[in-house]
Amino acid sequence: MIMDCILAFIFGGLLCAIGQVLIDYTKLTPARILTGYVVAGVILSAVGLYPKFVEFAGAGATVPLTGFGNLLAEGVREAIDEKGFLGVFTGGLTAGAGGIAAALLFGLIISLIFKPKDK
Repeated sequence: MIMDCILAFIFGGLLCAIGQVLIDYTKLTPARILTGYVVAGVILSAVGLYPKFVEFAGAGATVPLTGFGNLLAEGVREAIDEKGFLGVFTGGLTAGAGGIAAALLFGLIISLIFKPKDK
């Protein structure tokens, strides 16, 4: 278990460090970099590389945005197997619904507890 935590820390940190370097040293906006991470996760999942990376790096590969892209691609793949062509439109939403709903719920709870202010 300790080795799993170390690998997750190293590879998750590496993905985040690459994103930070792109923010600091390129003219790309953070939104474009984040979108690029999701698209990279989808593409790597589509060619079969990302699932192998997830097996090795564990949470270090599933938590960053590339993992979200992998989740969307896997959801679409499963939905196509079950529903055919309609799965192209519903698979990603179904696969990501739990995480997105949790993020919205926790964001709402935190906004009710604390008083958000404009900077």
